[in-house]
Amino acid sequence: MKYNKQPIDIPQQIAILKSRGLKFRDEISALDKLSSISYFRLASYYKHLEQDNISHQFYSKSYFEDIIDIYLFDKELRSIIFNSIHDFEITLRTRIIHYFSLKYGAFWFLDESLFKNTTIHIDCLNKIDSEVKRSREDFISEHFNVYDSPSLPPVWKTLEVASFGLLSKLYCNFADTEVKKKVANSFGLMQYTYLESWLKCASVLRNFCAHHSRIWNRRFALKPQLPPKMPLHWLKNTNSTRPIKLYSQLCYLIYLEQTINPNSNTKKRIYTLLQTQSTYTLKAMGFTKDWQKEPLWQL
Repeated sequence: MKYNKQPIDIPQQIAILKSRGLKFRDEISALDKLSSISYFRLASYYKHLEQDNISHQFYSKSYFEDIIDIYLFDKELRSIIFNSIHDFEITLRTRIIHYFSLKYGAFWFLDESLFKNTTIHIDCLNKIDSEVKRSREDFISEHFNVYDSPSLPPVWKTLEVASFGLLSKLYCNFADTEVKKKVANSFGLMQYTYLESWLKCASVLRNFCAHHSRIWNRRFALKPQLPPKMPLHWLKNTNSTRPIKLYSQLCYLIYLEQTINPNSNTKKRIYTLLQTQSTYTLKAMGFTKDWQKEPLWQL
């Protein structure tokens, strides 16, 4: 079928929503909101208010302003999560460089024999080379003004300009599990496979946050491992936790904060923000009934 719908003005957008049963407390304010937040960006936030996906008719007592409230809540939560992942990324970068370099030297990332999958390693090197060449950091340009061999600066310079996704791939593809355990242990994780799982999930979650994508009521394709027991404050019962939902992602981020920045206010900020939301809003993110009683979430 050929797409033949034409663009419509904002008053027409409101008229369509009203014809489907959506109510407005303040249409003038709604005009202003829709001039700043696109109709289809908001669409994912009101799917749960539709009686079906064909007619797009809304349930009774569905209000546009409630949709905006969830959108703004999601926006604030993304900001908190992005800052938390930023802290994790910086610490991870530092610890990988530290532990791997002490054992394998300044250029271990160039050594194909240290990695499990050659194809992944070559792909990582190509991307690292591209990111280094694109970098405008003084320490990169100053390095090349003095040295021309090897082709890339030492790891403590090179990985400072590598993306979080590349860090994740380098760690997961590294063959030496003992040195990987040292990095994992530094985060309060007894198995390196837990860190691998959380790294992959955090990389995807970071991209959602960086691109302003909805995280509320999202089903995540990558599910983090949720160990039944952990050395630091953790969950009493992981069996009732839904790994595909955001709550599980928040749990591993809060756990990691304990070794990254024990005085972080991330948990308090999330906790405070959640107090403004309905039970349904939290349930849509996978929060368990007694999540506030979990040791991990105690303030």
